[in-house]
Amino acid sequence: MSDVRGVTFDILRSHGLTTIFGNPGSNELPFLAGLPSDFRYVLGLHEGAVMAMADGYALARGGAAFVNLHSAAGTGNAMGVLTNSVYSHSPLIITAGQQVRSTIGQEVMLTNVDATALPKPLVKSSCEPACAQDVPRAISQAIQLANLPPKGPVYLSIPYDDWSQEAPSTARHLIGRSTAVGGCLSALQLEELSRLLDGASNPVLVLGPEVDAEAANEDAVRLADALAAPVWIAPSPSRCPFPTRHPSFRGVLPAGVRALSELLSGHDLILVIGAPVFRYHQFEPGDLLPEGARLMQLTGDPGEAARAPVGDAIVCAVGDAVARMAVAVTPGTRPKLPPVVDFVAVAPSTGGRMHPAEVFALLREFAPEDAVWVKESTSTTEDFWAQAAISCQGSYFFPAAGGLGFGLPAAIGAQLAHADRQVIGLIGDGSANYGITALWTAAEYQIPVIIIVLKNGTYGALRWFGSQLGTGETPGLDVPGIDFTAIATGFGVTAVAVSNAEDFVHALKAALCASKPTLIEVQTDVPSSG
Repeated sequence: MSDVRGVTFDILRSHGLTTIFGNPGSNELPFLAGLPSDFRYVLGLHEGAVMAMADGYALARGGAAFVNLHSAAGTGNAMGVLTNSVYSHSPLIITAGQQVRSTIGQEVMLTNVDATALPKPLVKSSCEPACAQDVPRAISQAIQLANLPPKGPVYLSIPYDDWSQEAPSTARHLIGRSTAVGGCLSALQLEELSRLLDGASNPVLVLGPEVDAEAANEDAVRLADALAAPVWIAPSPSRCPFPTRHPSFRGVLPAGVRALSELLSGHDLILVIGAPVFRYHQFEPGDLLPEGARLMQLTGDPGEAARAPVGDAIVCAVGDAVARMAVAVTPGTRPKLPPVVDFVAVAPSTGGRMHPAEVFALLREFAPEDAVWVKESTSTTEDFWAQAAISCQGSYFFPAAGGLGFGLPAAIGAQLAHADRQVIGLIGDGSANYGITALWTAAEYQIPVIIIVLKNGTYGALRWFGSQLGTGETPGLDVPGIDFTAIATGFGVTAVAVSNAEDFVHALKAALCASKPTLIEVQTDVPSSG
């Protein structure tokens, strides 16, 4: 039998995990030395960017990603972005190098002290194998667990002298091993749900990121059409589970109790699919449900089901459930919904700045129809959804926990996963600084992502929250004087600054034809709302 390292590569290879995102330290060199020719190493200059690139890659490809961090320090640098991976249910296998096994207790330099406790509670599991011979099994377990519902990140700390040890003969059984969950609606559950939907006078669908993750968007359209029901996206969406120009689409629900309940007023049945109930943000007390409404939740996450403060829940395979419900309900019992109205017109920019809505309207007109949008401009959310024309599955990603540093690197990771679709990152100037080093990776590997930095010189979302909280002017809200074109150029990325529609369209068209990474800095107004 080969050594532990060789068997580990065989296990990773059998699961298609041949891309490694990392930033190496001394503890990781024995694993990476002589990397097999069919493996690809993607270097990031900071572990936060490494984690976000891996997350974007996993989300875009619809599968797991492998991450290699440097001991405790690298793990710590990555944990801010890891918060998003938890709530996006990203199946990430995160490894960290550990000091030589016999020296761990001495806490010599670069020891990962109490390694299994470090990433908790952010990961599904955290493990440091008890001996070198258990490393292959632990790697296999991590892959299976990351991919089992609810999907999520897992963590392994591995002493670097383990890699050269002889692997046990039993490790061959781990290569290609798979696990799966049945978890479908029972016939009785399907019948009861269909009866509830058919019997409701005014049902409404609230769809979450799990619908998009399970590639159930088209089935969600069939269900909405059969019911002639309006569709809302659940609050604070990290994905887009429904076409935004469909007659049923109503927009994104607000992340406050009172406002959300008011918008759903008049509906007697609220069916939440693939989302928590609900991910509120701003504190806005009120009734959890409108008067006379019943809520049903379908989710693949037992935790989401258990912690919901209202309604009944079924834990099941969401994609299968939506497909079967679309066929099981009785169509044609309600009037068809009217066609969607035209987009809200946007006034041309004046005074050397563009309104974010104008930027999004121009992107809708000139970007590819199947573009993938990775957004981390939190103050422009309403403007984006008002102008969005998203119709393809897997077309929108946003930091699921709201932690900054995801967007710019995640766009690069998503582009790595998409040779056939253009990825466009819409990044606020405050957000961009958290993952700016990822531009070097885009340049080094010639990843043809387009990064659009919406530059207003302030943390716009915080200014909006300040108005809601009545805090007035507070320190630390402005970030003036940053030249993103100079930074991008320094990292080797083609960059241009624009401040009007004509120049923006010209820059966008050039970027779409460039086949290399491009950054467009756009001078924008400060939005009036978040």
